Amino acid sequence: MIRLIAALILAATPVAAIELSLPVGARMLSERVIPLDDYAMPVGAYRDGILPTETFTGEVARRTWRINSSDLTTLQVLEPIRTQLEQAGYEVLYACKDIECGGFDFRFRTEITPAPDMYVDIRNFRYVAAQKTNGEALSVLVSKSRASAYIQIIEVSPDEGEKVPTEPVAEIEPTLEAGQPRQTVNQFERDGHIVLRDLEFETGAVALGPGPYDSLVNLAAYLTENPGVRIALVGHTDSVGGLAGNIDLSRRRAQAVRDRLIETYDIDAGRLEADGVGYLAPAASNLDPQGREDNRRVEAVLLSLE
Repeated sequence: MIRLIAALILAATPVAAIELSLPVGARMLSERVIPLDDYAMPVGAYRDGILPTETFTGEVARRTWRINSSDLTTLQVLEPIRTQLEQAGYEVLYACKDIECGGFDFRFRTEITPAPDMYVDIRNFRYVAAQKTNGEALSVLVSKSRASAYIQIIEVSPDEGEKVPTEPVAEIEPTLEAGQPRQTVNQFERDGHIVLRDLEFETGAVALGPGPYDSLVNLAAYLTENPGVRIALVGHTDSVGGLAGNIDLSRRRAQAVRDRLIETYDIDAGRLEADGVGYLAPAASNLDPQGREDNRRVEAVLLSLE
């Protein structure tokens, strides 16, 4: 209890137009202030292929911090910040926790500072979006690694106080292409995930074909050249069949890819996680054959560069 109370003692930290108190030990990792820019701030949960956003225009300050403490929960980090925002006149537009936000899809359709300056565990993060009556807007994202807590704060100080509702833009899924390892690295570190599009599984089966697959060759080369990188392999299915069976199938396919990276390419098992979400995160419509084929995939998710 004493250690917890000590960890929650706050220290004043300037954050653009508002001065917030972050937990003692919070160390700034990155700061980028653009005098005039747009920020599409999520203001609702990801549902049915849509992430509701509002675009705020003005000076945009993007900052991240790390707290080297495994004791703090995401709620213990975020709640004092949220209280300070409300006391400063901000109205909370939306607040959520990992799965209720939309989990995987919310995280990858939200602006996130690239690793290693920000880390987001898709199963352990919290988010708050807030706005003042003068048009100032601010979002806070908090997540945890095994040893540290991470905070991302994006604040907009509008030049005219306008905000414009926006529609989500359809995304083009990045793929690992043969002969383009540098493009692969740039896409992976910029977008935080890649689709291993050339993998082959028999219908309803979990065994990965013999390969070799260019996507795994390039991914293994990247992991070998960057020994501090940790990734998660996430399996996806189409909507044919029940949810429980599809989640199990997708998880086992992701595990098969993990096993191939370990056994064939000698990647340390401790750097690789494997899980599956079944048909809960479609990349396309399940109403036509091509869409269902696109939804049957395994993605590599960048977890950290530590």
